[in-house]
Amino acid sequence: MTLPAILDIVGVAVFAISGALAAGRKQLDLLGVIVLALVTAIGGGTIRDVLLGRHPIFWLANGSYILVITAAALLTVAYTRWRSPPHSALLVADALGLALFSITGAQIAERTGLPAVSGIVLGTITGSAGGLVRDVLSAEIPLVLRRGSLYATAAIAGTGTYFALEAFGAASPIPSIAGMLVIVGLRLAAILWGLQLPVFKLDSPASKR
Repeated sequence: MTLPAILDIVGVAVFAISGALAAGRKQLDLLGVIVLALVTAIGGGTIRDVLLGRHPIFWLANGSYILVITAAALLTVAYTRWRSPPHSALLVADALGLALFSITGAQIAERTGLPAVSGIVLGTITGSAGGLVRDVLSAEIPLVLRRGSLYATAAIAGTGTYFALEAFGAASPIPSIAGMLVIVGLRLAAILWGLQLPVFKLDSPASKR
């Protein structure tokens, strides 16, 4: 199995765990757990494949994705019945999934011959869109829109690092590993230390009176 294929399988499993944890926070039933795990794990990749015109879509062409997602979700439920996960488990799992899927999406775009800028966009969509759908279905403000989350920003920085190292001729798998480390590092920095981009704020007319 190639490195991109391994990253893809690990990515769907990690994102499935984050979806299952989100379902647990909302006290959904087992069907709800599996649905949230599925949309979290395959949402971004589905949008990527639609934009690239890849048919059939990756999880329809390979049924093992659905099996991995379902197994990861049910194992998460079983584990949490035995031991309560730490409060930060969802955010950490989401950071790992973001890193794995963003780089995988960038590699898929690269293999189609698209330029690096397009690869960064598609990598960011692959990594962040599933979590966005998960948060919307969970009635939460999506992480990608929360101030201080550095969610899409981390994906952009990581995929940009990947393409930069590729351009400089770095040997595989150095670009992939470096890109994932950048994404995870920025996300964890945002979680632990509140690292964020500058905020654009306009005073309302009432506040000037």
